[in-house]
Amino acid sequence: MCGIVGYIGTKKAKPILIEGLNKLEYRGYDSAGFTILEKEHFKTLKNKGRVKELSDLANQENLEGSVGIAHTRWATHGKPSSTNSHPHNDNSNTFSVVHNGIIENYHELRKFLSENGYHFLSETDTEVIPNLIHYYFSQEENRTEKSFLRSC
Repeated sequence: MCGIVGYIGTKKAKPILIEGLNKLEYRGYDSAGFTILEKEHFKTLKNKGRVKELSDLANQENLEGSVGIAHTRWATHGKPSSTNSHPHNDNSNTFSVVHNGIIENYHELRKFLSENGYHFLSETDTEVIPNLIHYYFSQEENRTEKSFLRSC
């Protein structure tokens, strides 16, 4: 089992996400992490172990963002580690994802993405999600740009 917390609002996201993870820790105890949108970039912190260890790590960071996602994990793919913890970001750090469940065809998706220049840091199935989103987002962006250039 795992637990997911998300926040969008006017308050700082970090304490709200940590509080939410503390309430969900019974759902996943091998690692925890969060991504907060800081101005125009993501700040992702992940740690093996309990939420308390993530909280201690997060207290060293001055995070002002008011949008974030968080996850507490019980491993289904990959050993418990900081690298395998959620959230997972795509290679360009444009998309950040937390996920509960199992992606049955992740080996095929991972192979497809690797053949298209993506690299993977973790042993998890979830890491294919943000990279797959980025792949299709980029394909659409390229089509739109080519269409715009043809019309000029």
